[in-house]
Amino acid sequence: MIESGVCVVVGVLAIAAMRTIGHYRREHRRVRLLKRMGPYHYWDVMRRRH
Repeated sequence: MIESGVCVVVGVLAIAAMRTIGHYRREHRRVRLLKRMGPYHYWDVMRRRH
């Protein structure tokens, strides 16, 4: 019975670790994209259209 409890705890910790890593990676990707989409980028796009 104890072994199955340990397996459940290890499984929950593994899932929590994977979700934490995924969240961390998404946040860094979002920050990188927001830096790329600065106001100067939009200004350049609008200037090229005219």
